[in-house]
Amino acid sequence: MSTATTNVLVFSHRAEVREAIINAVGRRPAPDLDRLHYVEAGTVADVLSEVDAGKVDLLILDGEAQPTGGMGVSRQLKNEIAQCPPIVVAVRRKDDRWLATWSQADAVLVHPLDPLASAETVAEVLRTQGRPVPA
Repeated sequence: MSTATTNVLVFSHRAEVREAIINAVGRRPAPDLDRLHYVEAGTVADVLSEVDAGKVDLLILDGEAQPTGGMGVSRQLKNEIAQCPPIVVAVRRKDDRWLATWSQADAVLVHPLDPLASAETVAEVLRTQGRPVPA
C-alpha cells in the first residue's frame, strides 16, 4: 500500500468555503489515486508562495474569493508559470461554468458541492494531468 500523497492547495478568503471544498472532495477521491494532503490558503499571497515553493500538485480555487477571485488567480498562474499545476475553480452558479474557459482552469466545481461529483472531477483532473498513481 502506498503512503504517497498529492498536495492540494485550497484557496478562499473564507475558512468555511475551504472546509466545504475539502469535505466534498475528501482525502482520497478515487482508489487508484494517492491520498490528498490539503494546504489551505486565505490570500493570493499565500497561493503564490505555495506555488512558487513547487510543492503543489493541484489547486482548487474559490471563484468568489475576495478581493481577488479564483478565476483571476487561475488565469494569472496559467499565464505566468510554465509547468503550472492543474487548477479546479469552484463557482457559485452553474451559469458561471463558461468562465472556466477564460480562467484557463482544468475543471470546475459548482456550489452546492456534491461530494460524488467533486471527488470524481478532482480524480479525473489528477488522472489526465499525469499524476503518479500508488504502487
